Amino acid sequence: MRARPRPDGQSSQALIEFALISPVLLLLVFGIIDIGRAVFYYDTLNHAAREGARAAVGASSQLPTNQTVLNAVTQQLVGAPVSEPCPQGPVTSVVPPSNTAWLFVTEPNPPDVVESNPPMNAPGGEYAASATGSCSAVNPATGNASLQVTLRFNLVLITPIVSQATANRILLTAAAIFRTEY
Repeated sequence: MRARPRPDGQSSQALIEFALISPVLLLLVFGIIDIGRAVFYYDTLNHAAREGARAAVGASSQLPTNQTVLNAVTQQLVGAPVSEPCPQGPVTSVVPPSNTAWLFVTEPNPPDVVESNPPMNAPGGEYAASATGSCSAVNPATGNASLQVTLRFNLVLITPIVSQATANRILLTAAAIFRTEY
């Protein structure tokens, strides 16, 4: 049995229908990819913040440093550069560069007075009231004080329409608060 040939109008109709549907289909596919990337980075940032906080609060013969925390976070955030613009905070509202994370190690509620005899080189985040906004007036957290590790990540999206709707980025923030063991 022989198949009947199609009239020319039907093959043209299928081509036109595909041309009308394909942009919506592509937008949907790339939107799903962007959402998947955002969920992946959100989960990875939370995990990296917890690992950084664990590294920051651990007691050992040598107190942890900001570099110790940075190394722990960098091992978890594979493929995304992490830097410390002002490691002891304060955590700012400035946006990191594209697809880059910033790390802050601070106390959740820093006191108004600076400790007189803190341990050397331990992570912290205490500021005198006059030193707010500076990276230099820092004393480490001591006496089982809470320590907060905060990561801010600037995720740049790849779908043009979705990125325009979100100001060309999604700013993800993850924080973990643990008590120091020193």
